[in-house]
Amino acid sequence: MARKFIDCREHPSEKNCTVAISADTEDEVVEAAAQHAVAVHQHADSPELRQTLRSAVRDGSPA
Repeated sequence: MARKFIDCREHPSEKNCTVAISADTEDEVVEAAAQHAVAVHQHADSPELRQTLRSAVRDGSPA
């Protein structure tokens, strides 16, 4: 099973965040990334946020 990840460096922000989140499943990555987006970037947790995050999930490991 290939790892999945999302990397904040691919989505520039005012905080210049360098966090990368990886897990074995897309659902785990999206859940952790949503929690990070709310806590650190002050996004509202919504279906739209989670869909945006889901579309940013990649196979493999961050560089």
